Amino acid sequence: MRIIVTGGAGFIGSHLCKALLNQKHEVICIDNLYTGSKKNIQSLLKNSKFQFVQQDITEPFDETADQIYNLACPASPIQYQKDPVYTFKTSVIGTHNMLEFAHSCKARFLQASTSEVYGDPTQHPQKESYWGNVNPIGIRSCYDEGKRAAETLCMDFHRQYKVDLRIARIFNTYGPNMAPDDGRVVSNFIVQSLKSKPITVYGDGSQTRSFCYVSDLIDGLIKLMNSSIVGPVNLGNPDEFTITELAEEVIKITKSKSKIVHKPLPEDDPKQRKPDIALAKAKLGWVPKVPLKEGLKYTIEYFKSI
Repeated sequence: MRIIVTGGAGFIGSHLCKALLNQKHEVICIDNLYTGSKKNIQSLLKNSKFQFVQQDITEPFDETADQIYNLACPASPIQYQKDPVYTFKTSVIGTHNMLEFAHSCKARFLQASTSEVYGDPTQHPQKESYWGNVNPIGIRSCYDEGKRAAETLCMDFHRQYKVDLRIARIFNTYGPNMAPDDGRVVSNFIVQSLKSKPITVYGDGSQTRSFCYVSDLIDGLIKLMNSSIVGPVNLGNPDEFTITELAEEVIKITKSKSKIVHKPLPEDDPKQRKPDIALAKAKLGWVPKVPLKEGLKYTIEYFKSI
């Protein structure tokens, strides 16, 4: 198949491109390198079935494809708050452009949505039927509401124009190819511990997250794309850890002398985040396999090498 991956030079996108190439597909990676990096796809460039196109998806695009994975969007608070208007435009105008393209060439379209659509949830764990608790005017809303609006566009294109659609709600994911300065909690803790710097925990550290290793997520995305379920479908690891537990585990694995320091909790930072993956289990036969300790070891080795 001929498959387009927008945001394909990013952390998750680069792993997806590699997995699709391993399945012998033709892959077109579209990325403007706003947060992605050509280093992430350097080893793929020599593959004759791989093509890299440097372009912003907010601009019109003309190609042909059988499937489209739409991953393009700044995804960590530091990245998406840097230019919040652009973040929102990428989610809404960019997604609209790619949906128009999918409609014109009759391609199946997978939207990479996010657990951020649940906001600071009052339901725990979060099921796909939960509508969320999102501040529409907060500093995170450019991403939260942008992704919610993108889901609306996707479903309207599906209902109105019969676009063959899939929606994945991606929970915290980590692994090699993460940028060391992207502000994600796993990369922050690893970089700080490897440099023996204080590990910054926001709030008292009791807030929880669930961390999915990137290979598990890629498996889930591909399974969803090739299933008959529209979604949305939660994809994430349901094992729940406090931020303090994550910091202590990173310190233990790296044998770091770093100490934990606390800073004020950012505005609208969720207190709990854990996916209910019953739907993914039942409809996709998907469950994450890599435990946190194992995934952290792989990720730490990557950061040691860069």
